[in-house]
Amino acid sequence: MKIYLSQDAVARALGADDIAKAITDAGHDLIRVGSRGMTWLEPLAEVDVDGVRHAYGPLTLADVPALLDGTLQGHGPTEDIPFFANQTRLTFQRCGVIDPLDLDAYRAHGGLKGLERAIGMDGLGVVEEAKASGLRGRGGAGFPTGIKWETVAKAEADQKYIVCNADEGDSGTFADRMIMEGDPFSLIEGMAIAGVGVGATKGYVYLRSEYPDAIRIMNEAVKIARANGVLGASVLGKGPAFDMEIRVGAGAYVCGEETSLLNSLEGKRGVVRAKPPLPALEGFLGKPTVVNNVISLATIPVIFEKGAQHYADFGLGRSRGTIPLQIAGNVKHGGLYEVAFGLPLGEIVNTIGGGTRSGRPVKAVQVGGPLGAYFSPDQFDTPFGYEEFDGAGGLIGHAGLTVFDDQADMLQMARFAMEFCAVESCGKCTPCRIGAVRGVETIDRIAAGDEAAKELLTDLCETMTDGSLCALGGFTPYPVMSALTLFPDDFATTKEAAE
Repeated sequence: MKIYLSQDAVARALGADDIAKAITDAGHDLIRVGSRGMTWLEPLAEVDVDGVRHAYGPLTLADVPALLDGTLQGHGPTEDIPFFANQTRLTFQRCGVIDPLDLDAYRAHGGLKGLERAIGMDGLGVVEEAKASGLRGRGGAGFPTGIKWETVAKAEADQKYIVCNADEGDSGTFADRMIMEGDPFSLIEGMAIAGVGVGATKGYVYLRSEYPDAIRIMNEAVKIARANGVLGASVLGKGPAFDMEIRVGAGAYVCGEETSLLNSLEGKRGVVRAKPPLPALEGFLGKPTVVNNVISLATIPVIFEKGAQHYADFGLGRSRGTIPLQIAGNVKHGGLYEVAFGLPLGEIVNTIGGGTRSGRPVKAVQVGGPLGAYFSPDQFDTPFGYEEFDGAGGLIGHAGLTVFDDQADMLQMARFAMEFCAVESCGKCTPCRIGAVRGVETIDRIAAGDEAAKELLTDLCETMTDGSLCALGGFTPYPVMSALTLFPDDFATTKEAAE
């Protein structure tokens, strides 16, 4: 039997390594792969039956004998499972399919075709292709990737850099981790294409310390890519020089903000820099620097493999291509779901996610991590797109969705947002550093029955939004004000309402 078994961090936490040992001890061929994204089925094993992979999970060690003798009840062909079958997998096309460190398997599944095409183009041609795809930053800001590249490409400098922001700190997000653990060569290839486009010869991946599996796999993948000529003095033996390194962060949420990240990468304290100058002109070590998110860079290879128009044909309005939705929280079918922009929020939560795991009604969904706004079921017709969510008072961020049932206390969730900001603030600006602390105190006053504190909270949020240097202080009011506005009963201050 040929068996594929997830080595994703979630699967390993649930005992996948013990299952792997039992399978190999029984003499069967085992290939460890990334996750297919169906988290509720981890650890997930797939058995090859006449070239079709059949899914079994969630597995326990006790299930292994039945798996091996063919008596274990499975889910049928993996790619026929509705959660998987209805996706549009472009960025994640190889994740869960191949051994993440098998470069030959990567090539056999379309890998390096984009890079081969890019090194046959001039730099501005590469930049124009990125612009034509409509790809926008998947890290949160949604800034057009090609425009950022163009700025760096046109800057005059003796050295330029590509920096990958892999400091995925938003609660309920895991797409960056999954791609680095499951298809690391796609990120390496994307960074190399970016280097060819803008004239950068050096790249860095700033990877959060909380991802030990991703750190190990990315370091090994870089060594393999270098040994096989994908990186080095001449990309693929035909292109310009480009090499890269993995650097590990130390656990600061604010280093997900690009200028804080650059300070940390330089060995300085991770605090926000005032802009201008933009990192595209004065970034790492004062040189022009492309700073892109993992998913943005890992999407570049498929754009160059299939063409910008193919990618741009997916999506909605100015939100082109696909988005890896990360569905988490109190939800029946949590996991990663890659699909074109445009699905209504309600379809994502209730149809794809299957509603709450508790079986109780959905009360709220927070979209965009701990700085994202809460959405109520009344807003579930909102299409998943940058401008559409902005118009509804929210943001897409890194496309994490955290589901809450009707037992959630939204006053406490608003308090958590302020407390999170207070703990994670770099301290550079007063509205964030002091405002978040005062925010916790003000919400506690509301909980104690102080009706006037609601107006004070609103004023405080306006000050944080207008005066903070970066999105940490500037966006914390999103969850606070959306909770206060959409769920006023949870902020009731009268004795009768509290009872």
